[in-house]
This record gives sequence, C-alpha cells and structure tokens, in this order.
Amino acid sequence: MDIIKNKEQYDAVLKDNGTVFVDFFAEWCGPCKMLAPVVEALAAENPDVKFVKVDIDQNPEIAQQYGIMSIPTLITFKNGALAAQSVGFQPKNALQGLIEQAK
Repeated sequence: MDIIKNKEQYDAVLKDNGTVFVDFFAEWCGPCKMLAPVVEALAAENPDVKFVKVDIDQNPEIAQQYGIMSIPTLITFKNGALAAQSVGFQPKNALQGLIEQAK
C-alpha cells in the first residue's frame, strides 16, 4: 500500500486507476493504527483495487479538498469520482461495502 507524498502523486493515482481506496490518517491517531491491519487485509483480498494512505499532517491540502475534519476517514473513488465515504473505525465488512460501492 502506497503512502501518498504530495498532491501531484495523489491526483495521478486517482486518474490512472479505476477503483481507489484512500485511507486518510495521522501517525498520532489511535483509531487509525487500529484500522491499519484491517485495511491491509482488504488490500490483499481486493487486488483489483488501488489502496493508498494519505497522512493529513503531511498533505493538509488533500484533506481540505474533501473537508476532512475527523480521522480515520476512508473514501473510495470510481474513475476519479468519489463513490463512498466513511469516518471512524469501521469493521472489515463495512469497509468492503465501501469498496463494492466503487466497483
């Protein structure tokens, strides 16, 4: 799973992939750390989906673009368009549902 380093890289990922799952997180966020293994398992089970992480402290302009006020925020995209969004820790089956909405 790639960690996005800048807005240009982020924009390229959204443009070049059909279904994209974005995990907006911060290093200091406890629920984000709890969610990480769940997202990694989903990435392994959904090889047709591009999974990336965006550190909101390193990339505040990307977080502002989506009005992210709480983390973890998880967003799925279909061909660059927002398909589904979830805030806070969610069970694996709920996150799989986000992915299905973007397929």
